Amino acid sequence: MQNEHIYNENELYEVYKIFFATLVSESRLKIINLLLKGKKNVSEITKILKINQANVSHDLARLKRCGFVNVHIDKNYRYYSINKETIKPLMNLIQKHTSKYCIHILHEMKGDVKI
Repeated sequence: MQNEHIYNENELYEVYKIFFATLVSESRLKIINLLLKGKKNVSEITKILKINQANVSHDLARLKRCGFVNVHIDKNYRYYSINKETIKPLMNLIQKHTSKYCIHILHEMKGDVKI
């Protein structure tokens, strides 16, 4: 684990932008949700999510660089897993929040408003 850093205010907002920009990508969110179910290699991710290998590799590099995923090499394969210390609890919190506060917005956008 990298050393924790005390940010000045300008750094803090720049780091927030990097973090949230990592979550903006739908394909990276799909990879994160898949890895919440267990470790996978690039071929497995590509096959399950039907995303081309180059995009999966690019997304995994970004996720790894930002600490969202870990990589473990086993013989000829690199297996990716979710960062269980920080990202798994964060995704659980996001799921809890969105199911309580945001899902109604999606339903309204789709015209599925229930009275």
